[in-house]
Amino acid sequence: MGMIKEFKDFAMKGNLVDIAVGFVMGAAFKEVVTAFTGGIVSPIIGMLFNTDFKDLKFIMKEGIADTAGKITGEVAILYGEFLTNVIDFIIVAFVMFIVVKAVNKMKKKEEKAPAAPAGPSQEDLLAEIRDLLAKK
Repeated sequence: MGMIKEFKDFAMKGNLVDIAVGFVMGAAFKEVVTAFTGGIVSPIIGMLFNTDFKDLKFIMKEGIADTAGKITGEVAILYGEFLTNVIDFIIVAFVMFIVVKAVNKMKKKEEKAPAAPAGPSQEDLLAEIRDLLAKK
């Protein structure tokens, strides 16, 4: 039973739950970025190449088209898909950079809270009261 309780304590710690929430949010955000890149960025870049950006490829060996029109035996480097994924990564990395920078800025503001004014310690005050009482 000790190991189960220890695992439960570990799994329910605030940091682990925060990480899980962040992971889920990151996965959802990646879907948004992928849709943005595929639906907006890729067509704009594709206009420059007069083709669908994801379909850009360097054919190393021509394939043979079967009766259904499907090409088999083709060897190609799919650089359009690779570039789309690189753009996705750059967008996600930039947004994460902005988020981390904002969090660090907020932490710095919390740390700069003014400290209580330095004054005499409790012992100093008691010694002063004792000295005042002794004078009377």
